[in-house]
Amino acid sequence: MERRFFLTGVVLENLIMKRDSKSYVDSLHAILIHAGLFQGSKYVLAGYTGMAFKLSVHRRLLPMSVTAYGQWGESHRPGMDNLGIFTIWDGGRTRHPTFGYYQQDAVNWVKRSLDGGIGVIYWIPEFGVIHGYDDSDRIFYVQDGWSKEPQILLYDNFGLNFTGFWYCQVFGEQVHIPKQQMLLEALRLAIEDWDVPYRLLPDQNIASGRLAYDVWVQALRSGDYDESGAAYILESYCQSRTDIQMYLQDARGIWTELDQAYACYEQLGALIIQMKGCMIQENNRWILQADATEKLAQALLEAKTLEGQAVDYFRLISLKYPDRKRSTVPRWGAHSAR
Repeated sequence: MERRFFLTGVVLENLIMKRDSKSYVDSLHAILIHAGLFQGSKYVLAGYTGMAFKLSVHRRLLPMSVTAYGQWGESHRPGMDNLGIFTIWDGGRTRHPTFGYYQQDAVNWVKRSLDGGIGVIYWIPEFGVIHGYDDSDRIFYVQDGWSKEPQILLYDNFGLNFTGFWYCQVFGEQVHIPKQQMLLEALRLAIEDWDVPYRLLPDQNIASGRLAYDVWVQALRSGDYDESGAAYILESYCQSRTDIQMYLQDARGIWTELDQAYACYEQLGALIIQMKGCMIQENNRWILQADATEKLAQALLEAKTLEGQAVDYFRLISLKYPDRKRSTVPRWGAHSAR
């Protein structure tokens, strides 16, 4: 944990966030590597946390789909539990009358984390990293993963952005969890994400897992979709499925069914090459080719079948071992005490 203290603040040196994957994974990897809490590649982190398996698609293919995979705190917690890392988060809507109190409290605990040498995940949007502060100017230094220069965030503007949501997450100590146990839990997280159709109920405009494929294809075939969002979702999808393929490739040899699941993602990798060919670059941004929507829709339906087969192999592995997290009834049962 390299940090540079000065009279009115601290900057964590050599903490560098780079956009390659989902912005949450990019942020988390930068922080954990810098803090010595994780040593693996980014795709390994995406696999163990289950983040690589998350897929959410808005019915109009809006770009916000990529981060609309559920209530963030609850969506991120199982992955952190699987790494054995203590974490605390807070967030909500900035319109709430209590926001100012939570904002000031968050400013204080973010500074404490930085004093301790650990960076902080922050919703910019998308997710980024707070890696320093200066009390004299009342500012945080924030990395978005795109620019080499940090953004400046005033304490008074903490949490304020055009989305109306704020989110912040800090990390602490770690306990050891055997790799095979982490791998098994990651497969179970993948199964859960595949099976749950809507993560943001009662809103049903954003579909998850297997249903996300159907919503995606329907939007492409209707022609009623956001062009920039369509390309952004596809870019994110191609990267996350490549991450899964590399993650499972490293894990081969543990279970026969896992090798079979890897073979499914290997075939999906060939489809990804086709999907990337459906995009062209225009004015420094990627867009879908106008005549490639049906080709992409067909490839997505094939990908859905392959991923469904892979998840079925995950189920076979899961059934071999007790799942205490999901089968043990809490002391008060499945509902709160009355």
